Amino acid sequence: MADPVRVGVIGAGAITQVAHLPVLRKLKGIEVVAICDTDMPKARALADRFKVPDAFSDIEELLEYEELDAIAICTPNHLHEPHVMAALSANLHVFVERPLALNAAEVQQVLRAAEKKKRVLMVALNHRYRSDVQIVRSFVQSGELGKVQSVRGSWHVFRPSRSQLGWRTRRDEAGGGAILDLGYAILDLGLWLADGPKPLRVSASLDISSDGSVEPSGSAFVVCENDFSVFLDVTWRHIGEGERFGVGVRGSRGTAGINPLHVWKELHGVPTDVAPTGSIGRENPFTASYRAEWAHFMACIRGQATAPDNKEQITLHRVIDAIYQSAKEGRDVDL
Repeated sequence: MADPVRVGVIGAGAITQVAHLPVLRKLKGIEVVAICDTDMPKARALADRFKVPDAFSDIEELLEYEELDAIAICTPNHLHEPHVMAALSANLHVFVERPLALNAAEVQQVLRAAEKKKRVLMVALNHRYRSDVQIVRSFVQSGELGKVQSVRGSWHVFRPSRSQLGWRTRRDEAGGGAILDLGYAILDLGLWLADGPKPLRVSASLDISSDGSVEPSGSAFVVCENDFSVFLDVTWRHIGEGERFGVGVRGSRGTAGINPLHVWKELHGVPTDVAPTGSIGRENPFTASYRAEWAHFMACIRGQATAPDNKEQITLHRVIDAIYQSAKEGRDVDL
């Protein structure tokens, strides 16, 4: 039996507590050996809660004193790039929460470093690994929906206070607001489901605060080659019944979407939902997506699978950068 992959987790915030550690403690072949956070009591408490042997308050100490194979980076956005670079310098494989960096230029620097070190670098795009998204993608790739013409997605959440958002409201730490926090995932799904068409033009409108803090809401329209487009609408200020997350695909011969899963085609002249029944497991889609993504990451480390093409990250960030430019200048921005 192969030795377990020894993983260190950097950052003891919410995503570590609700996603990564609950998944990692149940995955075979992984051993979480240390948690690192600048808040040492928090790191120690979380380590005790999940039966992790060691806790550190400094990443350099973690990298120096702990024998690791891989790092999970779950720190505030502005720390992703330096933490990834530090991990790569230590010859570790890296799983990093999105975004990889704060802009396209920084992303390119990180990707060059990962290529030089020949390490697996995976950005957390967990929504790709949802079972309902996988089903929709299979219908798209089989051609059953015809030519994919547009993807429309929204993510609306209710976070009423600045205390709930914390560093995410501070531009120098977050890099952006709802667009980077929520819109990034919608944009990635839109381009990924359509098999990566080249974005050509962006038009955006953001709720830009007068105090200079990040935007709590925003919408963007991305025109791509081959007459394809992505529309996304996101907000932290949703007033309604629960969180709203959904993505819909419109093709020339059918439509599909998630939350709830549906796949509509014309059968005998009648629109019919042909989505497979009983295809969604009982596990929470959020948890299941992280479990599947970590399993993929592990397979990539062991040479049993191919990692996602990180050049997609450059495209994503170029579009995100263009969204902010479009909103600031009040005009369409060409890519």
